[in-house]
Amino acid sequence: MSAFEHACTAIQGARSYQEDTALVWPGTDAFVPGPAMSQLVNGNVVAVLADGMGGHAGGALASRIACEKFLAAYATHDDGNTQERLLAALQAANVAIAEKVEDNPLLSGMGSTLVGVVFSDAGVEWVSVGDSPLLLYRRGEIALLNEDHSLAPELDQLAAAGVMTEEDARRDPRRHMLRSAVTGEELDLVDLSSHPLVIEPGDYVILASDGLNTLETSEIERIISAYAIDGPEAVSRALIRGVEAMRDPHQDNTTIVAVRASI
Repeated sequence: MSAFEHACTAIQGARSYQEDTALVWPGTDAFVPGPAMSQLVNGNVVAVLADGMGGHAGGALASRIACEKFLAAYATHDDGNTQERLLAALQAANVAIAEKVEDNPLLSGMGSTLVGVVFSDAGVEWVSVGDSPLLLYRRGEIALLNEDHSLAPELDQLAAAGVMTEEDARRDPRRHMLRSAVTGEELDLVDLSSHPLVIEPGDYVILASDGLNTLETSEIERIISAYAIDGPEAVSRALIRGVEAMRDPHQDNTTIVAVRASI
C-alpha cells in the first residue's frame, strides 16, 4: 500500500494580505471534517490549493470557500470514479462562490485558481483551473503535470514563432492574466487527468501558487534534490526560502504543498 507524507509552507511575499489557501486531508487542522470525510481514509490523501483574487477580503474568502467546498464535496460525492468525483468537487466549489457573490454583491469579481489532487494506490489524479502549477519531481527532474490557464503559454508560443522576443514575452504585463478561474461563472478551461499517474518511491508532487514562478525550473530542481532526503517539510521550507532569496519587490503570495510518496 502506498503511503504519502505531506507538508505545507506559505508566505505573503510583498503583499499586505494572504489570498492563498491550501488544505490536505487527512492532516489539515483548519478543516473540520464531517461524518462523510471517513470515506477519504483508506490510505488516500486529498490536497487542494487555491490562489484567490478580488482584493484583501474577496480573494482570501474565495480561496477558502473553494478549498473547503472542494474537500467536502469530494467526500460526499461517492458515486462514480475519481475523475467524476474531482469534477463534481470542482463544480461544487464554483457554485459555492456564485452563491456567496449572490448573497453579497459587493464581493462580485472575487474568485480563485484551484488545483485538487487525489493520492491513492493507483497513483495521482487531479483537476485544475487557473495557473497554480502541479509539479512532479522524479530522479532530479521536474515536470509540469497540469495546464497553465494564464496567457503565459500563448505569449511563449508567439516568442517561439518569432512574433515577439522571449524577453518581451517574459515582461509582457498580460502574462499573468487568467483565461479560466473559479468565479461562479461557467468554467472556460478545466484540466483533468485522463488516468492515474503511477507514483514511484521517492517521487515528490508539488502543488503551488504562482508565486513559485519567481524561481526558474532548474532552481526548483536543485532545491528539491538538495532536500528530498529530509522530507516534505524540509522541501517546502527550502522552496519558500528560495523564493524569498530572490528579493522580488513585487513577490506574490507563495504557498507550497509538498507530498512525498513511499512504499
